[in-house]
Amino acid sequence: MNTLPQIVSEKDYLVSVRRHLHKNPELSQKEFGTATYIEEQLDSMGIIHNRIGPTGILGVIEGKSGSGKTVLLRADIDALPIHEETEAPYRSRTKGVMHACGHDVHTAALLGAAKVLKSARETFSGKVLLVFQQAEEFGHGSRYFLEQNITKDVDRVFGVHVSPTFPVGSLAMVRGADAASCDYFKITVQGKDAHISKPAEGIDALYAASLIVTKLKGLAVKFVHPPEKALIGVGKVTSGTSYNIIAGNAVIEGTTRTFSYDTQELLKQKVTELAETIAAAEGAVATVVFETFTSPLINDETAFDEVYRIAETIVGAENIVTEQERITGFGADDFAEYLRDIKGVYVHVGTANTENPNTKKPLHSSRFDVDEEALLVAAGLFSQYTLWVLGHNK
Repeated sequence: MNTLPQIVSEKDYLVSVRRHLHKNPELSQKEFGTATYIEEQLDSMGIIHNRIGPTGILGVIEGKSGSGKTVLLRADIDALPIHEETEAPYRSRTKGVMHACGHDVHTAALLGAAKVLKSARETFSGKVLLVFQQAEEFGHGSRYFLEQNITKDVDRVFGVHVSPTFPVGSLAMVRGADAASCDYFKITVQGKDAHISKPAEGIDALYAASLIVTKLKGLAVKFVHPPEKALIGVGKVTSGTSYNIIAGNAVIEGTTRTFSYDTQELLKQKVTELAETIAAAEGAVATVVFETFTSPLINDETAFDEVYRIAETIVGAENIVTEQERITGFGADDFAEYLRDIKGVYVHVGTANTENPNTKKPLHSSRFDVDEEALLVAAGLFSQYTLWVLGHNK
């Protein structure tokens, strides 16, 4: 690795911050202690900041070489409702809550980069926005920041995510679609209950719901054609009150995932039409409600080329994975919302080490851990890309 000497010198700080956060995880919308800790760190660096929503933090670093571009750096700060099963000395002290998705690493890396950028502000122009975002796991945290219009006049946006798929000292990044959209849907089918022995007197909502679920399975294939991909999944169906009563009500809950804005809207339309049509054919009524958690995450090509050149200097071209089939999946991340109107890139930082089996456990595993050398890569990317964009020493 070839990160800035200033980043290497902050390794102990990066590790201590990450371990503090890992010991003290907090769930989405409840990151109060985490927010206070971040504020304390920013205060110690002399970085101005303010709260965005109850638990989000926005820090600002102004360059001293005049006006210039603005770069937004984002780290998510929330944890997951998972009981940690590692034996690490820094394991979670909060029962049933764990940083099993690496947000402790993202936050520590951004704080480390903030120290370096603050100390280097005499050498660059423009402005750095440090976004410590709450509630990524439930897809709404970015909205707090976007409602404040903080992306106005931002030139570049950048974020990272840990990845146990790739070894420490490597990273992965892709042109175009990196992650899927995520829409939640709830279909309520209203029929009419009756005794099971008198089917003519009832309208079977459960039967109508089962037909809807069956047809949903093939809906994406019908309307979304290769090479584009889409997914419609049903995770929960509830219905009925007793074995001998025709169900008068049924509820279907699921998700749609896709990699384009247009297809995201198309699937909402087609799911609604299908549910309403099938229910009506059975004499029932279907009501469909969608809630969008996040858009598809689509990297900008210009920013991709810029970040690639920086990444190449840090880990070497031989340690950068760019094959879409190895990176893009149906997972979702609301970093996508910043990318809708701003050029930017999301990079996956390798965290696996064969000598520590837990670092190869998947995200959201109760035994998930990282090789902390990855902190240097993540913090290096944050700081070195920012300094490049803002004309460091030009």
